[in-house]
Amino acid sequence: MLCERFMGNGRFPRLSRVCTAIHRRLEKVMLLFILAGVVLSCLHQSSLGNLMVVAPTKVHPLWYSPIVSLLFLLSAIAGGFPRVIVESLYAAGALRLKPEMELLGRLARIIPGILRVYLASKVGDLVIRETYVHLGDGSAASVLFSLEVLLGVVTPMVMLLMPHVRQTPSLLFISAMLIVLGVALNRVNIFLVAYQPPYATRNHFPSLGEFVVTAGMIAGLMLAYRVIVTYFPVIGCPAEGKGT
Repeated sequence: MLCERFMGNGRFPRLSRVCTAIHRRLEKVMLLFILAGVVLSCLHQSSLGNLMVVAPTKVHPLWYSPIVSLLFLLSAIAGGFPRVIVESLYAAGALRLKPEMELLGRLARIIPGILRVYLASKVGDLVIRETYVHLGDGSAASVLFSLEVLLGVVTPMVMLLMPHVRQTPSLLFISAMLIVLGVALNRVNIFLVAYQPPYATRNHFPSLGEFVVTAGMIAGLMLAYRVIVTYFPVIGCPAEGKGT
């Protein structure tokens, strides 16, 4: 994007030539960067879930599983396209652009299939380990687990099977956001609700400072994104025929 920003710039001809040469070389190896990004992401997600495998006596049975690393990876994959949809629709609204519904609609058609694989793996794991009995005990863990699955997986999966939802920006945004929030709730449930060390005297809850730092980081990322898409060719403007 940095190279494309200055390619063909008449005000800086030397910089333009350098950026053009770099861009040509990058195009030849771009696939390697894409593969590296995918592999690193998969390693991160599976390793994050694998942290819980070594603590079978400290994690609630509803979430503990020998395949928790696989479930983490599947949930991350299931949440990938919804994150793209949320970002695209939010950016279109913030920048007053027309939503790319044709492209987003095609992405949305893929999501239910991925969610079915994740849901089948999660439910099958509960059945095999016979831990589904904890769903009826009325505890906070059972309620949060049910919300995670019903609101974060089942509801958006059913919504995205409807063509009307995939073609309506507001409904598509809601269904995609439910999946994103469902994945986030899964992480919160595992690390704050399910994980209970035997020596702990009380449940851990993030402090006000942690909330403030997290909100600040999210706001900073949104600001950086806004600056980048404003000054670099990231999002196209079909009406004008050029990048923002």
